[in-house]
Amino acid sequence: MSVEIERATLPCGVCGARVSELRRGRCWGCYTRWSESRPVGQGAACAICQERRRGELRLVELQARSRALCHSCAGRIARLDTVPTSVNAIRILLGRERREGERREGALDRRIFPRERRVGERRAAPRTDGNGNEDTDPHMLLPDFEEIVIELAESDVESVEHTKVLERNPIT
Repeated sequence: MSVEIERATLPCGVCGARVSELRRGRCWGCYTRWSESRPVGQGAACAICQERRRGELRLVELQARSRALCHSCAGRIARLDTVPTSVNAIRILLGRERREGERREGALDRRIFPRERRVGERRAAPRTDGNGNEDTDPHMLLPDFEEIVIELAESDVESVEHTKVLERNPIT
């Protein structure tokens, strides 16, 4: 004899589906659609990494509040087993700043034009090497070479047959 146990179910406030768990009065499907459709305010930035592109931002419930998070940070937080209790703790946990410490300690610099990569603002005016030469100058000074002139004799030039376009006679 089999005994069937009924689970307590609640109706979704949107679609009416009977489910065992509601979030904000909605089943998980309706809640997900609702949360992804909420617009992010103008001038918003990700609470973790300060991303400002609105196409990348979405509102996410974090610590019982709706916060603007970028797609990347929201996905990384969703994969955490336990979410820290403060935004600062989350920032530290998800920190991706690679400029904080020296990673090439003791390694040889094998670049053709070695220079410190992490000094100052990258998008600022180009740096100079001390002699007034910019390190990112597209017209970099190269050693002078003599001009090379190649002279061809008449016998070096080969005659090539050219294709001719002729008028086509219509078929009658």
